[in-house]
Amino acid sequence: MRKVMWIVALAALAWCGWWWVASTGLRSAVQTWFDARQADGWQAELREVDGGGFPLTLHAGLRDIALADPQAGLAIQTEALDISAPAWWPGDVVVTLDDDPILVASPLGRSLLTMADGVMAMNLHPGTTLELEALGWTAGPWQVNDQDGLQMQANDLTLTMEQTDGAQYALTASADTFAPGAPIRSNLRLPDNFPRAFDSLQLRADVTFDQSWDRRALDQRRPQPRIIELHLVEAIWGDLKFNLTADLTVDATGVPAGTVAIQAENWRKMLDMSETAGLLPTQLRSQAEGVLQALAGASGNESTLDVELSIRDGAIRLGFIPLAPAPRLILR
Repeated sequence: MRKVMWIVALAALAWCGWWWVASTGLRSAVQTWFDARQADGWQAELREVDGGGFPLTLHAGLRDIALADPQAGLAIQTEALDISAPAWWPGDVVVTLDDDPILVASPLGRSLLTMADGVMAMNLHPGTTLELEALGWTAGPWQVNDQDGLQMQANDLTLTMEQTDGAQYALTASADTFAPGAPIRSNLRLPDNFPRAFDSLQLRADVTFDQSWDRRALDQRRPQPRIIELHLVEAIWGDLKFNLTADLTVDATGVPAGTVAIQAENWRKMLDMSETAGLLPTQLRSQAEGVLQALAGASGNESTLDVELSIRDGAIRLGFIPLAPAPRLILR
């Protein structure tokens, strides 16, 4: 009996030692990461990192955070961020976001993101490279505000990225009852009786990158997409329905090649909204409508666009007719 008690006591002591080492290492890794970002020219400010979670959890509470990447032009400020992981494998990390507004600044402007129960979960493979196995972001009701007021909101948010084979990842995104705010509705000149929220807004895709996502994505370069299988992009808003699928390969310079299939119901109203919002120059409206009307007529229903486009030689084409330059797909 005494031997068993000694074994239990030694095991408990060893576990306490491991937890202290791992907990200290987690907080040290956070501080080291911020220091490294500062060395890279970022703004990376952090008031304090506290610990806790004994005996089964490693915890790091970050307070008063300010991050800005000058190359991407993206900045984030938040009062709190909590990182936790099971003590037996720190590579399964859960990041709990602050329920208070988070300031997000980009080349598009400054806005406040507020979300309830915002959680980011990351699973890493064991090893020094910390290869990404899965990444997810879920939240309850959320909204984005700027100086003009409420810009958008939804009842939930789901973003996932799951490794399926080597450098191939399955991506999903959805937001239930996504609703643009009053400024966007006003810019689009939507009538008061137009539906407030989207009936569906979702994405499903498989993307193969030139290398797996791991610690090099932060320290060196972002993995770049090489094969994109876009199974579904769907947006349904009232009587406006849009679906897109694609099968693309991307070369080393970011130029895609392959096919894109587009379905759009009530495409003329979509053109009206694009022109009203300034996304489609007025001088190009008649030209764009003429092309789309011809495409819709070819499908047998002039109110519905159902067409497959090809992308090759750096251009988007309908058959042999070039329509527009192909975008470069490069992750900065």
